[in-house]
Amino acid sequence: MAKKARKQWRDMPPWARVAVMVMVSVQLSLLASALVDISRRPAQQIRGPKPAWAAAAFINFIGPISYFAFGRKAAADPSSPAPQ
Repeated sequence: MAKKARKQWRDMPPWARVAVMVMVSVQLSLLASALVDISRRPAQQIRGPKPAWAAAAFINFIGPISYFAFGRKAAADPSSPAPQ
């Protein structure tokens, strides 16, 4: 049984190259957004430890999306009065 050769970048059709570049761009944008948010957000506004979420952000797509969906606590509305 012959081993299937790995496809090289130059062997890919143009539409596949564009698709790969779009996916890479989306992944890097999600990663950067998550890491910046984690570094700027106070620990009290994050569910769980910040280093764990930072590490999870490096998991392709799932990590950053999970952080934005589940890792951040809802921010208090700044226009509402503080409780007395």
